[in-house]
Amino acid sequence: MTQLDDRKRNFIDFALAAGVLRFGRFTLKSGRESPYFFNLGVIASGAGLGQLGGFYAQALQTLDPVPDALFGPAYKGIPLAVATACAYAGETGSDMPLAYNRKEAKDHGEGGRLVGAPLEGKRVCIVDDVVTAGTAVREAIGLIREAGATPAALIVAIDREERGRSGKRSAIQELAAEEGITVKALISFSDVLAWLEESGSHAEERAALLAYRRQYGAKA
Repeated sequence: MTQLDDRKRNFIDFALAAGVLRFGRFTLKSGRESPYFFNLGVIASGAGLGQLGGFYAQALQTLDPVPDALFGPAYKGIPLAVATACAYAGETGSDMPLAYNRKEAKDHGEGGRLVGAPLEGKRVCIVDDVVTAGTAVREAIGLIREAGATPAALIVAIDREERGRSGKRSAIQELAAEEGITVKALISFSDVLAWLEESGSHAEERAALLAYRRQYGAKA
């Protein structure tokens, strides 16, 4: 069984208390029925974003070397990048620059797709909520490279550990291999299973998640 450290356990407790992580029966956008639902979009206050940014900032500090800048893909990645940068500055005293993209290029004013700090020459960490198909992250990677920077890492909240396009590896494993970047998740599907096992009172939920993994989980 996966062993939980305090950081992961604390994040799962936070996600449950905030309503980010829920158990039950949920129909996903794909039409697939899932026994759990994970949605960072419910974090919609300064205090909640402050806590969330703290978890991302802790993960950022474990990267070796620590990147030079943050990038938030529109839209959910933008407040995540801001919250992470604020928390990182508070914890380390280092002021990390950040940038994000517009969905549509601006043809007046400063123009372009990117907003925020110049990225040229920097090693950039992308922050986002989850990776499903990886489309938004791959777009961000392309924009970072166009800006003359190096996409070095990606931090997401959860690794769903579901099969990606290959049918064997997870979407995160595919992204890391294809793009040559380090991918770090605050928690994984296996961590959620471990939390349920530790709790000793969620046998039904754990059984449903195990059945879901047998059907959709990555094999590699």
